[in-house]
Amino acid sequence: MCEPPLALSAWAPYMLRPVPFPGLLRSMISQFRRYSESWIARGFFVLMAVSFVGWGISGDLFRLMGPPTWIAKVGGQTIEIPAFQTEYQRDMARETRGLAPGQDVTADMRRRVGQQALAQLIDRTAIAGELKALRIVTPDDALAAAVRTMPAFRDSQGAFSHAVFTAALQNAGYSEDRFLARLRGDIAEQQLLSAVGGSAATPVAEIAPVYAMEFEKRSVDMATFVLSTAPEPAAPDDADLQRWYENHPDSYVTPEYRRIKAVELSAQSVAPDVAIGDADLQAAYQEHKSDYEKQATRSAEVISAADEATATALATTWRGGADWVAIQAAAKVAGASGIAQNDATQVQFPDPDLAAAVFSAPVDTVSDPVKGKLGWFVVKVTKASAGGVTTFDQARDALRARVLASKAADLIYDRANKLDQLLGNGTSLDDMPSDLGLAGVAGTMDAKGDTQAGVPAPIPGPVELKTAIVAAAFKMRQGDPPQLTEVQTPSTGGSAYFALAVESVIPPGEQPFDSVKDRVAEDWKQDQRHRFVDQAATDMMTAVQDGKSFSDAATAAGVTPKLSPLTVRDQGNPDIPPMLQRVMFGLKPNEATMVETPLGFVVAQLAEIVKPDAAADKDGYDRVRAALDKSFNDDLTAVFVNGLRERAKPQINRQGFDSIVQAQ
Repeated sequence: MCEPPLALSAWAPYMLRPVPFPGLLRSMISQFRRYSESWIARGFFVLMAVSFVGWGISGDLFRLMGPPTWIAKVGGQTIEIPAFQTEYQRDMARETRGLAPGQDVTADMRRRVGQQALAQLIDRTAIAGELKALRIVTPDDALAAAVRTMPAFRDSQGAFSHAVFTAALQNAGYSEDRFLARLRGDIAEQQLLSAVGGSAATPVAEIAPVYAMEFEKRSVDMATFVLSTAPEPAAPDDADLQRWYENHPDSYVTPEYRRIKAVELSAQSVAPDVAIGDADLQAAYQEHKSDYEKQATRSAEVISAADEATATALATTWRGGADWVAIQAAAKVAGASGIAQNDATQVQFPDPDLAAAVFSAPVDTVSDPVKGKLGWFVVKVTKASAGGVTTFDQARDALRARVLASKAADLIYDRANKLDQLLGNGTSLDDMPSDLGLAGVAGTMDAKGDTQAGVPAPIPGPVELKTAIVAAAFKMRQGDPPQLTEVQTPSTGGSAYFALAVESVIPPGEQPFDSVKDRVAEDWKQDQRHRFVDQAATDMMTAVQDGKSFSDAATAAGVTPKLSPLTVRDQGNPDIPPMLQRVMFGLKPNEATMVETPLGFVVAQLAEIVKPDAAADKDGYDRVRAALDKSFNDDLTAVFVNGLRERAKPQINRQGFDSIVQAQ
């Protein structure tokens, strides 16, 4: 331990000693002053001052200025932290909407979303710099036209609605100015990128093999061995069953069960405290009246021609039995066009005379040519859905739920805060006050939400809340304190809260042999049927591989062969098992294979290969070329954007990035 008096006395002789030779000291000081007035000395002192500033004062100033306010610098342009934070939060909101109830947001997810949001901002900033350099701008008229044509901003009549526009932006987390600025930039960006990518064209030498692969048709001979047709196995003895039971221990265990206690806070639980009168329901009905007025819709196939003669000829061909694909091809040859419109209201058809014809035509009947403002039309209605109005009385229950969710929102929020405070103070679930409108839950269930009796646990509230409670019960540990959790409930148009505790855990247990003997016997028999069918199918495939004809091998196996329809690689066919279609395009001519299906086994042999003819299938060839062109265009665009980003040499504020994406 330090003793100050003693330490002071130790230093005293040196501190109090008088300075000798005062005349000599004055002489040294005068000499120093003369030298300090020289240019060499002044330069030395300037250098010392700069050093002190660089190492001392400037560091203090930088520390006083605080961390940078930018998240990235891109080619002389700055992306501020608030701009990144807005993008990140919007992307996280979209990402979390897709999470299963009870699933938590992980640190990896936050970092991944943050990296994607920042990369997009950097790309857009680099492109914006190029747009500025090239003086590419979006005119106001083009911006307004783009907004008005967006389907998301149309009302129930199909017309642009500023109210719908505003509501959509609010739901997406955009202000009007920010959205319009973003859209203006997107349009200009599209002008630039389409000019870059639009110049790409796929070489013919690359189109042909892709077209040949995509449109090649194949068929196979098939023989199906169905499990249900296998002969009944002989009754097993106890030794067989005991051996099966011992070899499949995971098949005969009870699941883990958990006994939980929980409280819920939802619109349903606080409903007794929410007053809803007839006036409230009437107001909600008027406010959301468009939701209860269903417009009549029709699906129609329409041929559009420039003159009556062409339309009449095509109508005759159509009535003669041509299907839609054939009549589209005929229309194209005749200089007309075929368009299908699905579930469209009357105002969604571009020509009022066409709309009137569609909504007056009988279903599945080819109409006579109709003269419209845009030409001549031939119509065939394929589906008609009548409109109608849900009356107030019919909508009463739905309206009550809607009003309840709206009125209960503030009440639930206020009570959730009180519940959270009580939980934070250590109040147990059993001691919660009765005036909060909580619903209690207690019982034993497995991870599927079933009781030990095998029926769904009677958990009240909306389905999203039930799912979240079950998930949380099997993530918590016994003894963990209950915490308040919010659950979004789209089915009721709001949210709910719950807190739960795991009271006990019943681990999985082995079911005694005697209690499951009947199940063991049935499983053993099913395995014997599977073995029998597997062996029969294997024997037939071996016979075909050894040179026996498919028909003879099938007859010997006691099954009936069947020729599949011709099918292309990526087009599903109900007559061909998906497992077989995945492998049949890898078979050589006459090669045999065997696949297992949910119903049994299928033995197949490649029967026919039909090579596509590009000259006779111009539409198919053009679709392949367009897809490849788009792929090349996308690649060119990606390379161009990457070049802009590399040229801009982005600098990233990693500390700022981490402070945002790691925030809880």
